[in-house]
Amino acid sequence: MAMITAESDGDAPGGLEAAACLFRGFGDASRLLILQHLALGEHRVVDLTEHLGLAQSTVSKHLACLRDCGLVTSRPEGRSSMFRLTHPEALTDLLAAAERLLALTGDAVTLCPTTGSARTGR
Repeated sequence: MAMITAESDGDAPGGLEAAACLFRGFGDASRLLILQHLALGEHRVVDLTEHLGLAQSTVSKHLACLRDCGLVTSRPEGRSSMFRLTHPEALTDLLAAAERLLALTGDAVTLCPTTGSARTGR
């Protein structure tokens, strides 16, 4: 796996820093929900707010983050923008792998005192 074997002069191997940034992009349940919904096809912000029950400002903020990370792209359509996944197959593979890992660990990550739900009080 290239991100583990690549070395750099910094504290973390070169690819690991990029991977950490990528996984931080997945670190919000609303962003994951948006990504899962965009896996179904293109949507406007108004469609996502209606389908997901999230505020327009929340959806817009998360779409901006996902676009900055290169995970989603948009195209104009009239006065709106249509959002879609940039690399749908790769994202589907990654989310499927995460589901497999969660199943194997029994969702133990939710109990982690550093990153889990217990830390955030959820």
